[in-house]
Amino acid sequence: MALVVSGCSIVQPKSFTFQAELPENFTIGAVTHYESESGEMCSKRKAFRSKERNAANFVELQLPLTDTAKGCSMVLKKVVLHIEGKWGKRELEMSLQRASITIRDEPSETVRPFPISGPFVFQAQCQWFFRTTGPRRYIVKILECRALDANGVVQKQLAGAALQRDQLAGKTVKMVLTVAEEELPAVGDNWVKFPTGWKRCMGKGLDDLDAFCFGNTIDFKMFKMPDGRDCTVYPNCTE
Repeated sequence: MALVVSGCSIVQPKSFTFQAELPENFTIGAVTHYESESGEMCSKRKAFRSKERNAANFVELQLPLTDTAKGCSMVLKKVVLHIEGKWGKRELEMSLQRASITIRDEPSETVRPFPISGPFVFQAQCQWFFRTTGPRRYIVKILECRALDANGVVQKQLAGAALQRDQLAGKTVKMVLTVAEEELPAVGDNWVKFPTGWKRCMGKGLDDLDAFCFGNTIDFKMFKMPDGRDCTVYPNCTE
């Protein structure tokens, strides 16, 4: 008996899955950047944001590898990740930082291969920097997110990864984001650290907004927490 097998072709998926494990009070969105694959003068950007997150702060997005616009075929070149961290309860008490996924067509030393099984995982750590602003010296915070190497050491470059295009279809890329345990001053020589916390240098006086220490580690001034409390030491407020 002869067995007849009909010819068929397996359609390769033209997207990949992006996942993110986020700290509390963090969200993330993605903007995909497409360019022509044949040298035509066309490009496109698309924004993606998860509609919901579960209790574990887990986000998943499906990102297309190709797109078209007015007859122009385009391929994904880059994914810009927009990280938002909230440091207070009010709407503007937040800070933004970017990470990126670069898509390469040719192998290079900066491109890590996908594992045999499971997602491609890259890690990053965000650092909160605090400072005072305005004549009443309110605390505000600035976010900075940098890559971690395989040993968990913070790198100079911002968070992200470089991936090879022909390995991406149907795969999962996962970003694991953590936050440094200790916040740091945003401006050097503004604060002095004590066992109870950081104290704000007096500078040339209460009206000195820059208030560098200038070697004076004896005179300090009060500042305000975002909730309005008058404090002498950060983050504990009182000694």
